[in-house]
Parts: sequence; structure tokens; C-alpha cells
Amino acid sequence: MTMWYQQAAKEINVEMKLEAIKRQSVLTKPPGSLGQLEAVAVALASMQGAVKPVLKKPYIAIFAGDHGVANQGVSAFPQVVTGEMIRNFSAGGAAITVMAKQMNAGFSVLNMGTAYYVEPLEGVIDVSIKPGTDDFSQQPAMTPAETEACLQTGADFIDGLDCDIFIGGEMGIANTTSASALATVLLVQNADDLAGPGTGVSKDVVDHKAQVIAAAIDLHQPSAEQPVALLAALGGLEIAGLVGAYIRCAQRGLPILVDGFIATVAALIAVKINPSVRDWMLFGHSSAEPGHVKVLRQLEAKPILQLDMRLGEGSGAAVAYSVVQSALALHNQMASFADAGVSTGE
Repeated sequence: MTMWYQQAAKEINVEMKLEAIKRQSVLTKPPGSLGQLEAVAVALASMQGAVKPVLKKPYIAIFAGDHGVANQGVSAFPQVVTGEMIRNFSAGGAAITVMAKQMNAGFSVLNMGTAYYVEPLEGVIDVSIKPGTDDFSQQPAMTPAETEACLQTGADFIDGLDCDIFIGGEMGIANTTSASALATVLLVQNADDLAGPGTGVSKDVVDHKAQVIAAAIDLHQPSAEQPVALLAALGGLEIAGLVGAYIRCAQRGLPILVDGFIATVAALIAVKINPSVRDWMLFGHSSAEPGHVKVLRQLEAKPILQLDMRLGEGSGAAVAYSVVQSALALHNQMASFADAGVSTGE
């Protein structure tokens, strides 16, 4: 039986892509001189089916959830911080909430399941699946049913949105450990190559994190060719929610601006589940987390920015959004050689 998340994404408009490329070729600049800005505009033309694409309604959603593997001492912060940050998002005090206001973006937090109680808050949607994942160093992080519920939750959220580009952020103590474990399997590499500082832990803790990941992979023997089962074994509630959201965005024809390491691991899993999703992704930045560049390379993705960020929350993608807007302004508003009476040099 074909599951909903295996159904094909909406097809991009190849004709509009070619028209946008043609438009870039006649604007008053040397060919290719705006670099990646040109590629961004062309990609969005193909997604929107318009020679001159426009973005007016960005939306940012933070998927939050706790991780049982935090019990293994892999993070610099206790799990109570996840709930505290959810409160901070609601109060408007987090980096991403400041940026959402600057962007005039819609904003929500989805509480996928925290270890500590979080009261009802403005802008926070309680979709708790369970109070954090189980410790994947001892047992699977989620059951198959819980994993399916997370995927569906992400999809259902997207179905309720009215926006023209989506940024998914994440929050969850120890979620870089989960993302590193997932990436280790997906990229068929050693845990030492994917484990990073996350919230700023020391090299000794990074080494310990790699050992925990390697042991968990030995325990569960997950396969990159079974990405949903991989999510269940080593994933997070919020990571699985993001995966479901990305897949539904592509099925609906909604452009995605992917954030940092954890969000990009979710993007890679989404593409593993459903390769047609890849056409709907732009990548905001390359983070300081060492595994991020490796995951981007696997996705054949060229990130828009390189600012050594590693905050998460969707913050890198939010910064990149202003560059995307600049790309569209240039593409849509520059004069052609003919319009401006400028010689082409031919």
C-alpha cells in the first residue's frame, strides 16, 4: 500500500523555468554575474509557475520536542530548557521570533512532546505525541505508530497554512545527537565524522556523543533504505514532524527554505522517503555544525549563506529570506538590454 508521504510532489513548471533563464540572459548585466541570486530566482519561477515570482507571505514554524538520549550527557543544557524556550518563543524573546517580526512572517510553535509540562501559550500548538522520545541508546526512539503520527502532524499543519514559502525550525535538547545519528546512517559514515558541538559542548562530550551514536547504530542496525524505520529508531518527534511538513509542502507546491543541520537532515530523510520533494527545496545556509556540509553535499544543495551560525530555530533560513527577496527584486525589476538601450557587446 502506498502511504500518503510516498505520493509524488507537484511537478515544477519547466516552461517557466526556461522563460526565467531566458529573462536572466537579457538583463543589463554580464551573464551569471549575479551568481546564485540568478539560480534562486529561476528556481522560484519554476515553483510558482511565473516568469516573475513574488513572495509576500512567508511562514515560520518551530517544531519542538525532547529526546531521551539527553540522559546520556550529550548536551550542555538540561531538558527543562526545551520547555523554557517554548515559553520564550511565545513571549517573542527568541532570535527567530525577532526575525519573524522583521520578515512580517506568520509564526507558530508546534509542541510535539516535551519531557516537562508546558502550559497553554499564545502561538504554541500542543500536538504532543509523547513526553519526548525514548533513549535511543537503549531502545528505539519511537514506535512505528508514533513516527507515523509525527509525520501526519507535520502534514496536517501544512494543510492549514496560507503562505507562499515555508521555513521549518526546530528546538529540542539533544536533537543534534539525533540528527547526527540519522546522518551517520544516511551518509554511511562514521559517527566521529558527523557528531558536532551542538549547544557548545567540549571535545570530550563530542567524542562521548559519537560513542553513544555508534553504539546505538550497532544496537538498532538501521538502514538508509528504510528512512521511516530509521526515524523511528534514532529520530526525534520534532525531526519527524519536519519531515512530514516538508513532504506535504512539496505535494502542495509550496516552496521550502531549509534551515541548518537538523532541518537539513530532516530534508534528506524527506527526500529519501520521496525523491520528488527535492525540487521544492532551497537551502538557507551552511552552518558551523561540522556534519551540515556533508548532508548538503548529499542533497546536491548549494546554500545561500555561510555565516557560521548554529543556533537552529530556523534562524539561518530567516536571514537567507532577505537574500531571496533581493534575488526576486533583481530578477523582476532590472531592465533588459533592449529596454535600457544598452549594447550587448555582440
